[in-house]
Amino acid sequence: MDKWQDTIDLLKQYHQEHIIDWLEQVDEQKRKELMNQLNEIDFHEMTELYENTKKEIEFKENIIESIPYIDKEKLTFEQKQHYEELGETAIRSGHYAVVTMAGGQGTRLEHLGPKGTFKLDVYGKGKYLFEILAENLKQANESYQTTIPWYIMTSQENHEQTQKFLAKHNYFGYPKEEVILFKQGELPLISTEGKLLIGKDQTIKLASNGNGGVYSSLRISGALANMKEKGIKWIFIGGVDNALLKMADTILLGMAIEAKVQIAAKTVVKANPHERVGVFCKMNGHPKVIEYTELPEKMAEEVDENGELRYGESHIMCNLYSIEAIEKISKEPLIYHSALKKNSYLDSKGKEVIPTEPNSYKFEAFIFDGFEFFDDIALLRGKREVDFAPVKNKEGVDSPKTAKELYEKFWEKNSKNQ
Repeated sequence: MDKWQDTIDLLKQYHQEHIIDWLEQVDEQKRKELMNQLNEIDFHEMTELYENTKKEIEFKENIIESIPYIDKEKLTFEQKQHYEELGETAIRSGHYAVVTMAGGQGTRLEHLGPKGTFKLDVYGKGKYLFEILAENLKQANESYQTTIPWYIMTSQENHEQTQKFLAKHNYFGYPKEEVILFKQGELPLISTEGKLLIGKDQTIKLASNGNGGVYSSLRISGALANMKEKGIKWIFIGGVDNALLKMADTILLGMAIEAKVQIAAKTVVKANPHERVGVFCKMNGHPKVIEYTELPEKMAEEVDENGELRYGESHIMCNLYSIEAIEKISKEPLIYHSALKKNSYLDSKGKEVIPTEPNSYKFEAFIFDGFEFFDDIALLRGKREVDFAPVKNKEGVDSPKTAKELYEKFWEKNSKNQ
């Protein structure tokens, strides 16, 4: 009974009395579910996150400068060879693992199901995004005479579907014992008035805590411990929706090893100053990515002495870490970014309300906020037509149509060069 009273007191303290009403009107099974959820919520953190939505993002007090990078195109044959040898040795030695973030649904693509199960219309018969990634890894395994462990981060929402889909397709020929699925964390959605929302299933509405949740999820799920057991030293983390993602880039890996850094990333130049991508910079002496929604227009348009965008290195979700770096970030609290979204909920009478305007905040940690815990990052500038074919929107930029064109063009050119 004490636990019940503690929860009631907590709800009153944080002005969530409407939840008490729910606890009193639902059946015992639902009450148990709600209580379990409430016991896992950090109310102090949620209140802080809500209060932060009222503050404006300011960069005035911070020292922001552009960040050095190495352009892959400008490397000499000897430099390329040196980096490739360093990277190849690490992969061949079994010290390399890959993480694919696949927690999203294909909502923007109007695809029902996990995004990785979306079929890209290539070569007539099409290929699933998971299939494209599996082929990419199988090719690396063949080249380096090894089997790279493949960790896939799902969400509460799509874990079971992903599991069934991969099993049904026999993991696209990837060794099943080397594919490890783990779930990302969740946070409650909060109304614009600061209230927790109750969903159609009479429980508190939760949403995935953003791609920055990958670090703590790796640790909490036991995946990080599993990597340590396998003797993994380097971990590549990428998204599920880039049809040209090279997950075992020996030049990127060799460059990180040579530079003795704990984190590295591949970039491409922004297509234009207002492209909707985060950009790399240094803030107060630490590597940082400023999200496009938070980048002041003046900074976005600034050019250097060569006429290139000063902040033109895009973050394309192509990140590399030492295992120590993952461990370090996984224990640090990342900052959360808020997004105003439309979310249906049940009102006090149990009637479903479907809003026409954004009515609630979703809180997400971004993967690149983990970079700020380090002094340096090795950046390798790649090429859009070789490294970046995202499948994000149903039509227009970064759509299945543009990804198909880039993918087919790349492989056509590649097969001619072989």
